Amino acid sequence: MTATISAVPVLQSERIYTLDMLRGIAVLGILLMNITIFSHPSVVGEDPSTLNEIGINYYIWYATTWIFSGTQRALFSMLFGAGIILFVSRQEKKLNGLAPADYFFRRQLWLILFSLFDVYILLWNGDILFDYACLGMLMFVFRNWSPKALIIGAGVCVVLMTARENRFLYERKDLIAEGEAIAAIDTTRTKLTTLQAEVLEEMTASKARNEPKAKHKRMEKDIEKVTSSYASVYDFRTDDYVNSLVRYLYFSVWDVLIFMLLGMAFFKLGILTGSASTKVYAWMCISGVTIGLLISWLFVRYRVENNFSWFSFSKNVPFSFYELGRTPRAIGILGLIMLLYKSNLFKILFSWIRPVGQMAFTNYLMQSLICGILFNAYGLKLYGQLQRYEVYLIVLAIWIVQIIYSNVWMHYFLFGPFEWAWRSLTYWRRQPFVRAA
Repeated sequence: MTATISAVPVLQSERIYTLDMLRGIAVLGILLMNITIFSHPSVVGEDPSTLNEIGINYYIWYATTWIFSGTQRALFSMLFGAGIILFVSRQEKKLNGLAPADYFFRRQLWLILFSLFDVYILLWNGDILFDYACLGMLMFVFRNWSPKALIIGAGVCVVLMTARENRFLYERKDLIAEGEAIAAIDTTRTKLTTLQAEVLEEMTASKARNEPKAKHKRMEKDIEKVTSSYASVYDFRTDDYVNSLVRYLYFSVWDVLIFMLLGMAFFKLGILTGSASTKVYAWMCISGVTIGLLISWLFVRYRVENNFSWFSFSKNVPFSFYELGRTPRAIGILGLIMLLYKSNLFKILFSWIRPVGQMAFTNYLMQSLICGILFNAYGLKLYGQLQRYEVYLIVLAIWIVQIIYSNVWMHYFLFGPFEWAWRSLTYWRRQPFVRAA
C-alpha cells in the first residue's frame, strides 16, 4: 500500500527545462524525415529522380538527406535514454525493493499498446514507439553504469552497427558478383544447376527492382493502395510496418542503443540539462558537425553517382558508413542547439517550443493523425500528389499548429492528454490533470 501511495509521476516543479525544450525540437524535427513516408511512396523519399525532381525539390531532398537524416530520431533516442534514468531514479528514492522496476516495466508495456494504437488505428507505418518500448526494457540494465562506461558501450554499438551495415553490403556484393558470373555462362553448352539458377534469378530481380520503370510501377501501385479506400490503406500501412519491424529490430538494434546509451551518459554528465560548459558544447558542435557532414556528404554523393540505385551502390561502393556519419552529426547538432540555448539569444523561441516537448508523446501521435487525414484515403487523399516543397510547407504549418496548441494546452493542463493517460495507466490510478486556478 505504501508503494502505491508514494509512487507518483514527476511533479511540475521537478521538470527539467532543457529536456522539455529538446523533446520539443526532436518531435518537430522528426517530422522532417517522416513526412516523406506519410506523403509519398518510399521510393520517392529515396530517389528524387522518380519524380524527375529538379531545382528546389531536389535541393530539399539533398539537404534533408545530408543534414537531417537520422539526427532527430537520434536526439529522440538520447532523450528516451535520459528519461529512463530520470524515471527509475525518482522511483528508487521513494520506493524499496522491486517496486521501481515494476513501475518501469509496466510503463514500457503500456508504451507497446500505444505503439499498436499508432500503427493500427492511426495507420502510421513508420512508428518508433514499439522499438523504444522493447529496447528501453533492455536499457534498464545499464542505468547505473558510469558515463565513461556508457560512452564506451555506445562506441561498441557504432562498431557493431557499421559491421552489420557492411555485412549486408557485402552479402549483396557477393550476390551480384556470383550472379554476373553465372550470367556469363554459355547455357547452350553448360546447364545451370538449381542453385546457380536461383542465384541468377535473385540477382536479376534485384537489378530489375532498381530500374526506373520498376520504381515508377511500385510508386503508382502504392499511391493506388493508399488513396483508394480505408481497407486498402489499412492493409498497406500495417503490412508495411509488420514486414519492416522484424528486419529493423534485427538490422538496426545497435542504431537505437547507440543513442540511448549516449543519452544516459550525457544526462549524467549534465550535457542534456545545460550544466556543461560552453566549451564542451562548442567542441561537440564543431567536431561533430564537421566530421558528420563530411562523411554524410560522401554517402549522399555515392547515392547520386549511382543514380539512386541500391543495386549499383552495392556493386560499386567499397564501404558503407551511414552510421559513422550520422552519429557525430547528431552529436554536433545537439551541441549546436545547446550553444544557442546557452547564448540566451533564442530564449523566446525555446520558451515556445518547451510546451511542445512537455507533451511530445501527444504531439508525436497527433502528427500521425494529422498526416493520416491529409494523405490517406479516408481524408484528403493527397498521397503522392504534392511536390516535395509543398510537402515541407505542410510541415511548417503543422509545426505552427503544434506550437500554438501546445502552449495553450499547457496553460490549462498539467500534462498532454496521452501523457496523462500513460501516467494514469502506469500508476493504475487517475492522475491530476487540470492546473489549479
